[in-house]
Amino acid sequence: MAAVPARITPSLWFDFNAEEAVNHYLGIFERGRIIQSSHYDEAMPEHAGKVLMIEFEIEGQRLQALNGGPQFPFTEAVSLSVSCDDQAEVDRLWSRLTADGGRESMCGWLKDKYGLSWQIVPKQLVMLINHPDKAAARRAMKAMLGMRKIDIAAVQRAFDGR
Repeated sequence: MAAVPARITPSLWFDFNAEEAVNHYLGIFERGRIIQSSHYDEAMPEHAGKVLMIEFEIEGQRLQALNGGPQFPFTEAVSLSVSCDDQAEVDRLWSRLTADGGRESMCGWLKDKYGLSWQIVPKQLVMLINHPDKAAARRAMKAMLGMRKIDIAAVQRAFDGR
């Protein structure tokens, strides 16, 4: 049975740097591709020929990048959450996404150099803070709340009461 394409695709508004951003993201994630691009035409002569929209995919998630201008900057109200297998993946993505002007935030959140918010979430963190042992889960949550980039070993130590 063929996969059904998603009917809902997040669209990201860029200040005329969508091509640069998409290429940046494709260079960070292991699986990614451009699906299609469209261009402004003579209906907007000041932008005719420039890229209007890029539909792309990273790690199986389709996204759109719109070259719309400076009207609507990103806010933390919307973020892309990445589920990571291990600390090495957390470290690699964190480093690449905060490079060249990105900024760290709290609890595994960051903003990349384009202002887009990301959550870099180790799978183990989710298991620990949702564990049936509520006291241990609270210790793990408390440890996570004091972090910027998530340190899986430190969260595990807190969970274990060490």
